[in-house]
Amino acid sequence: MKAIVKTNFQFPKQKNLYVGKVRDVYNIDDKYLAMVVSDRISAFDVVLPEGVPYKGQILNQIATKFLDATSDIVQNWKIGTPDPMVTVGHMCEPFKVEMVIRGYLSGHAWREYKAGKRTLCGINLPEGMKENQKFPTPIITPTTKEDIGHDEDISKEEILSSGIVSKEDYEALEKYTLALFERGSQMAKERGLILVDTKYEFGKKNGEIYLIDEIHTPDSSRYFYAEGYEERLDKNEPQKQLSKEFVREWLMENGFQGQKGQEVPNMTEEIINSITERYIELFEHITGDKFVKADSDDVQKRMNSNVSEFLNNL
Repeated sequence: MKAIVKTNFQFPKQKNLYVGKVRDVYNIDDKYLAMVVSDRISAFDVVLPEGVPYKGQILNQIATKFLDATSDIVQNWKIGTPDPMVTVGHMCEPFKVEMVIRGYLSGHAWREYKAGKRTLCGINLPEGMKENQKFPTPIITPTTKEDIGHDEDISKEEILSSGIVSKEDYEALEKYTLALFERGSQMAKERGLILVDTKYEFGKKNGEIYLIDEIHTPDSSRYFYAEGYEERLDKNEPQKQLSKEFVREWLMENGFQGQKGQEVPNMTEEIINSITERYIELFEHITGDKFVKADSDDVQKRMNSNVSEFLNNL
């Protein structure tokens, strides 16, 4: 299959198209969104030059599964999934923060800790922790949600004092974030995995809070294999993980961290295929389902037909 890195549909009652790093979001009559999850892949806030076949389908179907599995905790934006790569849902006004929650000292949190910082987003971190060690309790480390450039760490106090989110709404977001992470952690445990950290995005429609975007996918979450976790921790060895971190590590090994003047290393067919395989591996591990590659004869035509028919019946 050829990776789908660009779409430009004209759906019924379409108002406009927003092209994000990975998603093409179609505004339908200012009421609904048709979100196409492309095969683009980003790291360090940079869209890499090559797409990854089936990545969009994988992310969309994982997100669908977890949105359905958590709808009893908080209502979400999803109305339906008319195509393997597309979700249609309610158009909400997004909160300008992303709710990042961490159960373990990994990734960005570890890099900050290793640099000597003992406070993250206003939260004090214990001394003497090791990379990938579990926190006593999960911590919420929000970021700003920027349209352009890097999202920045921000504390609860800064969010409330600046009025980005009201106190009442923020406390609801915290409650939902903790409950969603607990559910995601339990589902991961059943599959022999550890949900290390993840992020949730929320929005409002008609005064009500909705969970929006994707959840518990390898683009928004980090997973470790539970088997061997303690042994690797004791030996200070890297954890075996299922997340997009392996892409970041490959880039860093080849001298790229998204900084000015750096060039993305050559993404060979072998590298691209290995990324596809890792995404399929995560899909099957986290969902417990066998991944079935969707018909790839004419993906653009398939999406256009499926989504247009769905929208006409809304």
